[in-house]
Amino acid sequence: MDTLNANAIWTQACKHLQDALHADVYSRWIAVISPDRIEGDTLHLGVDNDFYQSWLEEHYLPLICDALRAVSGQDWKIAFNVSPMDLFTHAAAQAQSTPEPSRTLRERLMPRRPDTRLQLNPKYTMSSFVVGPANSFAHAAALAVSEAPAKAYNPLFIYGGTGLGKTHLMQAIGHAVVEKNRARHICYITCETLLNEYIDALQKRSITEFRKRYRTVDLLLIDDIHFLSGKERIQEEFFHTFNSLFDAHKQIIMTSDRPASEINGLEQRLVSRFEWGLVTELERPDFETRMAILRFKQREMSLSVDESVLTFIAENVRSNVRRLEGALVRAVSFMSLTQQPLTLDALKRLLRDTIEEEQHAEISLSAIQKAVAAHYDIRLADMSSIARPRSIAVPRQVAMYLCRSLTPSSLPDIATAFNKTHGTVIHACRAVQNRMDVDSDLRRQVQDISTKLGKSIHALEPVS
Repeated sequence: MDTLNANAIWTQACKHLQDALHADVYSRWIAVISPDRIEGDTLHLGVDNDFYQSWLEEHYLPLICDALRAVSGQDWKIAFNVSPMDLFTHAAAQAQSTPEPSRTLRERLMPRRPDTRLQLNPKYTMSSFVVGPANSFAHAAALAVSEAPAKAYNPLFIYGGTGLGKTHLMQAIGHAVVEKNRARHICYITCETLLNEYIDALQKRSITEFRKRYRTVDLLLIDDIHFLSGKERIQEEFFHTFNSLFDAHKQIIMTSDRPASEINGLEQRLVSRFEWGLVTELERPDFETRMAILRFKQREMSLSVDESVLTFIAENVRSNVRRLEGALVRAVSFMSLTQQPLTLDALKRLLRDTIEEEQHAEISLSAIQKAVAAHYDIRLADMSSIARPRSIAVPRQVAMYLCRSLTPSSLPDIATAFNKTHGTVIHACRAVQNRMDVDSDLRRQVQDISTKLGKSIHALEPVS
């Protein structure tokens, strides 16, 4: 009776979830769950492994509870039970799967060479990457790696904010290596996709095939490696994959939105390996680079746009290249649809939302630390060190004050960024705030740093 009720309720809930979720998400995470039984107000659901269980509990439990409440009119507790597929069921499932088409002896003996061009965006090439002061070092490193994979810099770790060209530069290396035939087997993948494939491999008992797929490549390109954060099982797997490729002198390239040492929940042994080779940063492009990017895009689209339009966009859209290109597309689309010249007043109205977002764009704690360290000519590491000389202590307090004033970050988050205590941050903010009232030089320094960060400093409310 309980089993029948569990099946009926879960079937109805699945219909609700199917409407609420993307088809791929539903098939990957929900469709494979099996109803088990009902005990009181608890619905027991079966999953194939503990990794799958923890992922569902962390990401989809509230959504499942909402669906059950919607179809049954009552609140349910969910218990995920690990019930691995037995060997007989697994063999039967494999027997029902579509068999691989038979191949000739010649085809079986020929080495496989995947069509890597299908994995890479054809627009992301070295020739279409606009080089400026903010990315010249990363570009030079990418060129060196494309000329000599696994010899110049291995691994190559590229980090930077959203939309600054990390994926473009990484895939450009892939294109260059393919064109010069410097690697036979190239693989580009996002870290999220890697995780999903790992989960599938666990579910289907095909870990051996998973490992073989990624430990036999000549060039491994992994986007958004920070997605490993907090995921212990896949970190363990990637640790051994990294070692296997590195020991075999195969090139590894990774991108992240922050340095490896700042990825919370990343094992220290992975951090150290990510820093074995070359770590390079992509920063926000300056005005001249932004103009060069807009002119390149204009030529690429075979369009004629007034120079004043490009200048206005370059002056007002500073955060990242993706938003910069988006602003140009909006301007061009307006001219194409209205068949009218685009005046500056019309452009201001057209980009009003983008400009407002730029003005309120959130600054990262690490960006503030770097700006303060550069202003006072101290090492970035001094921001989180235990050193207390005035030449370091004052800049560190200023950085804490700016983090509190210019970002929505909590005091504990700021304390973690500086490797300090909650009380130390409170003291630093009060000290700088009080000193600025009587020290015009310090007030000017704080304002100068704030201006360089593109923000206006305001006095803090009393910190408690």
